[in-house]
Amino acid sequence: MTDTTQLLDARKLNCPLPILKAKKTINGMKSGETLKILATDPGSVRDFEAFANQTGHKLLESTASDNEFHFVLEKS
Repeated sequence: MTDTTQLLDARKLNCPLPILKAKKTINGMKSGETLKILATDPGSVRDFEAFANQTGHKLLESTASDNEFHFVLEKS
């Protein structure tokens, strides 16, 4: 597992809140730092892939277990 700089708990939040909270958090981070996001919205898988593609941040991990989704983004 990747060491993360910050953790964002976006569980029980529906689209678009996980992405909006991640965007706000990552904007305050330095290039190369990582953010781990915990989410329960199944749509977040597609949303975080698109977010990484649109922003240039790297999606280092995307995993699912027991209706919970974990993502690790590296700020570009």
